[in-house]
Amino acid sequence: MPRFTLRAACPADMPAVAGLNRRVRNACLPYLPDLHTPDEDLVFFQATVFPTSEVWLAEAGAQLLGFAAARLDWLDHLYVDPAWHGRGVGSALLSCARDRRCELNLWTFQANAQARRFYESRGFRLIAVTDGSSNEERCPDAHYRWVRQLSGPDRRSVLSG
Repeated sequence: MPRFTLRAACPADMPAVAGLNRRVRNACLPYLPDLHTPDEDLVFFQATVFPTSEVWLAEAGAQLLGFAAARLDWLDHLYVDPAWHGRGVGSALLSCARDRRCELNLWTFQANAQARRFYESRGFRLIAVTDGSSNEERCPDAHYRWVRQLSGPDRRSVLSG
C-alpha cells in the first residue's frame, strides 16, 4: 500500500487545502451548486477554518492527499483526493480528529452515500436529517455523531464518579 504521512497544517498550506477542497467537491459532489469562486474559498479557509480549527494534512511527498478540520466536538471538513479513496487516508485523518475528543459531530449531505457509509462503518450514528433549508447549498443533509466508548478502569471511574 502506498505510504503517506500526517502532519498539522500551517498557514502556508491554505492555498493547497482550499484547492483540494474545491477539486474534491467538484469531483465527488457534482449535485452541489458552485456558490463561490476559488478566491472566495481561500478567504473562507483564511478567515474561518484555519483560525478556529485544528487542521491535519495527509501527504505523499509534496502531494496533498487530504485534510481534516475539527473544532470543539465538530468535524467540519474531511476531504480526500478521489485517487486516494479507499487507501486509508480518510481513516487516518478521522483518527487525528477523534484522538483528542470524546465526541465528534458532523454534517454530510444525504446524497453523499459514500461519506455516509464511511462514517457509519467507523461508529458514527445518524442523529437527524434535514431538508437542507439551513445550509448554504440548500441540499438535504444528515447530522452524525460518534461517542468514544469507555471501557475498563476509565468506564468504572466515570460511572462511579
